[in-house]
Amino acid sequence: MKIAILGGGLSGLSAAYELAKYKHAGAEIEVKIFEAGRRLGGLLETHRQDGFVIECGADSWVTEKPWANELAIELGLEDQLIGSSDQWRRTYLARRGHLEAMPDGMRMMVPINWAPLLASPLFSTEAKLAYLREPKRAEELKVAALALEDDESVRDFVARHFGEQIADNIAAPLLAGVFGGDIRSLSAQAVMPLFVKLAREQGSLIEGLQRRAHASTKRDSSSFTSLRNGLQTLPEYMAATLPGDWLSFDTPVNAIEKVVDNWRVHAKGSAQEFDALIVALPARTASKLLSGVDAGLAGLLEIEASSAIIVAMAFTPEQSQSIKLPRGFGFLVPQAHDVASETKLMATTFVDQKFTHRAPAGGIVLRAFFGGAAANELMSQSDEALTDLARRDLGGIIGTLSTAHITLVRRWPDSLPQYAVGHLKRVAEIERVVAGIPNLRVTGNAFHGVGMPDIIRQGRVAATSLVGQ
Repeated sequence: MKIAILGGGLSGLSAAYELAKYKHAGAEIEVKIFEAGRRLGGLLETHRQDGFVIECGADSWVTEKPWANELAIELGLEDQLIGSSDQWRRTYLARRGHLEAMPDGMRMMVPINWAPLLASPLFSTEAKLAYLREPKRAEELKVAALALEDDESVRDFVARHFGEQIADNIAAPLLAGVFGGDIRSLSAQAVMPLFVKLAREQGSLIEGLQRRAHASTKRDSSSFTSLRNGLQTLPEYMAATLPGDWLSFDTPVNAIEKVVDNWRVHAKGSAQEFDALIVALPARTASKLLSGVDAGLAGLLEIEASSAIIVAMAFTPEQSQSIKLPRGFGFLVPQAHDVASETKLMATTFVDQKFTHRAPAGGIVLRAFFGGAAANELMSQSDEALTDLARRDLGGIIGTLSTAHITLVRRWPDSLPQYAVGHLKRVAEIERVVAGIPNLRVTGNAFHGVGMPDIIRQGRVAATSLVGQ
């Protein structure tokens, strides 16, 4: 079987890795990966210099989802796995030019322990009362959740449980840091499936998470996992398992056709035919290519995406002596919708505190994140202008920064798909249509999760479903 994979990002590469396993086991499989750029791995890019390990895209995966961990172990990277330094795990919110810590014992915007919440200056009396009332409203909230016939926005869901103040000041920045999106349009079912499940089963999110915490046996696992030498190690090791003639760089696909039982792929002025096709591209790019195959499918794949810009700055131990950071993983910046924001910065990670082995002893690595509408506005600005903006915005929150030893700017246009209200129904319909088109698979971060484990799982499933059918 000849299989074309469009896109050499994490999903497409995971599919190719799985197909290579079948080939090594004796299956008659030939694959061609069409990658428009000059490297594999998509949003996984690591810069290694002078003892610093700097992630230019994703920096880790959620530990409780097993699929990235399993793949790393398969590849012989078990000794590279490192957990986040959860003894320092704390997230701050930037408010009026200073940082206020989220209280300990929070699962996103839901408290598991009462004492830190009630002692926190971050929440008003009104917000604390809303939290205290939520368990007492369990039956009312359960009835409301079960009566809801369709999806709803994250903001509506959170506001029903905890009020608008928590929705806008806590939930919004927390989720913007992951999706770069607006909780007024993000799908509760797609973005917070566990919370929606708890609301339907128990009503109270607080009581539901407290019960799960008490029942959990995973007391010592870290929240996040990464690789000692950086996440780019993962695509490097996967690529090393592939036959060399499977890879085709600087080869954007111009068009695809369904020709009787085959797929014809047009790239670089020539066409090749394949028995099967795995489309592992951003959804809107896939939509354009599939428009001539199935217009309905192309329409369904018109999934909005937001952009991201990362400015990473690494400071030597000497430079770091003048930088005073609180213990924690970083901070979020609430983005007010009704007033002009004083900063375009959405979040910043204290990289060397989140993970060890990211800087020489005493060094500091900061990653500033600009997302959503701000990222689109800033996309055309120069690296120098973006660096100056990051230093200015950070300076207004953590103090003036000197010129860093290493500065990296990365632009990721349309990289964060927006799981809008109704997303799960849309994905189900996409899968129904694709199932009716022989030997076609679509995969990527636009469907069943934006995190590394979800993307890896989807790519491997796409491959297995073709050759294992």
